[in-house]
Amino acid sequence: MSKNKSIQTDFKISFFLPKYWLTWLGVIVLWTISWLPFKLQLAMGRVVGRIMMKIGGTRLTVAQKNIDVCFPELSEKQRHTMLVKNFENTGIALFETGMGWWWPDWRIKRITKVSGLEKLNAAKADGNGILLLAMHNLSLEFCGRATGCANPVVAFYRPNHNPLMEYFQHRGRARSNKYMIEKTNVKGMIKALRDGETSVYLPDQDYGRSRSIFVPFFNVPETASTIGTMIFAKVKNVKTMMLTPSRLPDDSGYHIEISEVFDNFPSGDDEADITRINQELEAAIRKQPEQYMWLHRRFKTRPNKTDPKFYR
Repeated sequence: MSKNKSIQTDFKISFFLPKYWLTWLGVIVLWTISWLPFKLQLAMGRVVGRIMMKIGGTRLTVAQKNIDVCFPELSEKQRHTMLVKNFENTGIALFETGMGWWWPDWRIKRITKVSGLEKLNAAKADGNGILLLAMHNLSLEFCGRATGCANPVVAFYRPNHNPLMEYFQHRGRARSNKYMIEKTNVKGMIKALRDGETSVYLPDQDYGRSRSIFVPFFNVPETASTIGTMIFAKVKNVKTMMLTPSRLPDDSGYHIEISEVFDNFPSGDDEADITRINQELEAAIRKQPEQYMWLHRRFKTRPNKTDPKFYR
């Protein structure tokens, strides 16, 4: 494995073994659906999301808990409405995966608007690396591909445990982008930034107590927030910006917004800087909160091992 690229997945004859047949069925169905009209896929996604909510399970409990804690100012009815819309968006995200992996560039571009490319180009003008922070918006699979159509990037990602799904995931995500870096390959990410690449990183993840600083996020005063952001932001000649993806409320397409370069960042105070990152993430999420991945156990790691579990 090179220092700046993840292991490239090649197609293997073993993918035809019976243990992969269900995966093949799912991929074929998703590929077929991806060619249906865009708005029909959104409608189908909402139906699938409603079914997922009816089935319930731990993800329903997690999403409900997250929304209740993060939006106490809303009424119970408003929070329930957000929960329903969140599951609808989760269903849509499944079909957006197929569109993001297999649509041709022209079809992606036709329904996507990217704002702030001039800011990104200005920031890169002197050969600077760009740390482009994003969040777990449910449309990110599609918008990651759309970002690449406008400006190819390097992405820090978690490989799929299923080798056949990883083959399709890796090819789909890298289709209009430069290359992917596996999440444990910190040196590879640093090298990409030093090489002047625009590298996407998602800081809204819980990597455990030992790799986090506990700072506020929404209404949780001590949220495990990764120190990885600062490792990359401190690389020489790197500027930090933010990418906010969203699906338009009228179902006409997507808007991807690139922010100004963060001023006075890093400041030299990691706790203050990571707090600032969480504030930026929260502000972006609040624009369309129903599109955020509330099914993720964002607050699972507590500051002390003896603290009560957040999700019971």
